[in-house]
Amino acid sequence: MHVSQSRSKTALAGMLAVGVVSMTSPAHSLDRVRFGTDWLAEADHGGFYQALADGTYARYGLDVEIKQGGPGVQNRALLLTGKLDFYLGTQQEQLIGIEQGIPLVDVAAFYQKNAQVLLTHPDAGVENFEDIARLETIFMTHGGFGAYFEWMKANFTGFRDEQFKPYNFSPSPFLADRRSAQQGLITAEPYEIQRQTGAEPKIFLLADSGYRPYATMVTVQQSLIDQDRDLVQRFVDASIEGWYNYLYRDNTAANELIKKENPEMTDGQIDYAVDKMKQYGIVDSGDALTNGIGCLRAERYKQLFDELVKVKLLQPGTDYTKAFDPSFTCKGVGMSLKGKS
Repeated sequence: MHVSQSRSKTALAGMLAVGVVSMTSPAHSLDRVRFGTDWLAEADHGGFYQALADGTYARYGLDVEIKQGGPGVQNRALLLTGKLDFYLGTQQEQLIGIEQGIPLVDVAAFYQKNAQVLLTHPDAGVENFEDIARLETIFMTHGGFGAYFEWMKANFTGFRDEQFKPYNFSPSPFLADRRSAQQGLITAEPYEIQRQTGAEPKIFLLADSGYRPYATMVTVQQSLIDQDRDLVQRFVDASIEGWYNYLYRDNTAANELIKKENPEMTDGQIDYAVDKMKQYGIVDSGDALTNGIGCLRAERYKQLFDELVKVKLLQPGTDYTKAFDPSFTCKGVGMSLKGKS
């Protein structure tokens, strides 16, 4: 949901001519893959667009079509009905889905840190995460209220349900109330607030205060793993390389694809998002530093499972291990690309 360099326009036009984002290599030589994202095209999807734009997916034998999400788009449902092969999901929805009998599996974690933030006014006297509990209002979505806010109440003193007010994806109510905080993604909302006011808000990344779910998960049906494990592995590996190239090499063509798919996206927003990803280690931190981007560990699922049981969002008898398959990542794929020019 949810944030440049020059490249030949002629080469790019060839990639965009089909109307939807799809490689133009001969279809008979590539395996067709349909990948649905969780929101409109943005820098948070940059590594996937990079792998498409620079031919990495094609080099792995894949003809990838990226179907962007957005208002009214139900890409997760399309994955469940077999109309998509991969989806960009969240760790928590997979764990809850397993309890509900939904056979979806996470196979890679591209955000080692969840990008969820709380924002406060620079002059509100909020110096650390715990200080937010003293504010009168926190603008949150209902999803946030039922997820990370439960974690906040369970792990910090002073947070209370009365602080909740619905967040409608406009910063105006927050900007009008100095004694408030607002949720956001580190790649998006802070940039918009800075653009409107000329000053960046104070940013509190929940991951740096102990909220440790993965995000930007590549999710598949268990049946695809059973039927074509090699296809899943190739898509994961190519996407990993895409993320290294997007963060550390020329990402111009990928950004042009993003702006083509989402005309409201700007160079300024993209540059801000990529900078924050690097500054806060959203993609490349933790296990990713030693085992490669996308690294997914069972221990992180157990940690979140225990948290969700603690706040009564999951039953203690739920088999959380069905929500993920750690065998596709943490192999050092693409690490040699880091730092290359």
